[in-house]
Amino acid sequence: MALLDHLFGRNKTLSQLTRQELRKEELLLTKRRDKLFGKIDDLAKRKHEIFRQGKQSSSPELRKALAQDFELKTQEQLMSARELNLRSKELMTVARFRMAKENQESGRGAGRLNLTAKDMGKLGTWLESDAVSQEVYAERLDSLLEIGIDADRDAIESAGLTKAGSDLMHLWEQLDAGAVDESEAYEKAEESARRRATGERPEPAADSST
Repeated sequence: MALLDHLFGRNKTLSQLTRQELRKEELLLTKRRDKLFGKIDDLAKRKHEIFRQGKQSSSPELRKALAQDFELKTQEQLMSARELNLRSKELMTVARFRMAKENQESGRGAGRLNLTAKDMGKLGTWLESDAVSQEVYAERLDSLLEIGIDADRDAIESAGLTKAGSDLMHLWEQLDAGAVDESEAYEKAEESARRRATGERPEPAADSST
């Protein structure tokens, strides 16, 4: 709850912020999240450099110093990953509230904004908990705001991952497991993103019985 007060506080509750104010918060959080992307990427590159240095060196003293540096960078990487999880959940929260606000203003009525103090307490707990993943948080948040089956699906997707984004996450996992090569995975990601951009649907699989 304290986190929500700090982030959205001012003299208004989160549900009382205007659509324009929510959009401003959304842009600020996006910038903070993108900075973390760069930091985590830089730390990963630095760890690779440290590892290569240790491999090329035969000095026990240098390897010890490099090993300590590698551990420090790993701790910093984990801390940044936790912060990224938090920033991503904050961004998701603002985007969902903005979507519900836009739905109400357009007369669609999908979603509710009159959250109780108990609701906000739950939200703050889920936000700050490392054990609550972004996926679980999204489900709980949508349930709290009554966003889901009756909501505008495109608006929900704009506040989180689209089908193309989910496909890309799956492709990265396949790359990690060595199930596909990089060029093949990129082609599939490009195809999925293009379908999303143009509104095309994937072609149905050929009937093997014919």
